[in-house]
Amino acid sequence: MDVNRATIVGRLTRDPESRVTPNGVNVTSFSVATNFVYKNQNGEKVEQVEYHNIVTWRKLAEIAAQYLKRGQRVLIEGRLQTRSWEANDGTKRQRTEIVGDNLIMLDRAGQSSANRDDSQSQPSPTEEMPSIQADQPVGQAGAQSPEQQQQPKPKAGSDDISVEDIPF
Repeated sequence: MDVNRATIVGRLTRDPESRVTPNGVNVTSFSVATNFVYKNQNGEKVEQVEYHNIVTWRKLAEIAAQYLKRGQRVLIEGRLQTRSWEANDGTKRQRTEIVGDNLIMLDRAGQSSANRDDSQSQPSPTEEMPSIQADQPVGQAGAQSPEQQQQPKPKAGSDDISVEDIPF
C-alpha cells in the first residue's frame, strides 16, 4: 500500500492567486511558510524556514481565494505532486507542490497578523474553527444540523459530558 499525504500548519506568505482553467475549473495557489527551531552544536537557537507551494481546486479554491490572506495561520492537508514543464527558454523545470484537499483556518475572522500575539492565535476550548474539505459544498463549513443548534451546551465546570464534547 502506498501513501502520499502531507499535513502542514503555517502562515500564508502571500495572498492567494485565483484563476479559472480553460475548462472552467477554479484553481487557487498560495504559499505557506513553516518554521523549524532547533539548537545547533554550540547551543544556539537556529530557525529554519520552509516554503510550501499549495494548490487547491474547485470549491476549495473558491473558499481559499475568498477567505485567506497573507499572514494568516492555516492547516493544509493534501498530497504531494511534482509537475514538469519546458520553459520558454527551452530549459526543463520542475515544481513540487501540495494539492490541498482539506483546509482549516486557524486565525479568528478579521484578525490580522499585525495585531495578533501568540495567546490570541489559539482558539479557546469553547470555540471551534471551521474545517473545509475539497468535496464540501460552499457555505457548509462548520455548519450544524438543526438538532445540534437547538441542544443547550453544558455550562463550564459541569460534570455532564455529552458525545458532542469529545474531540475525536
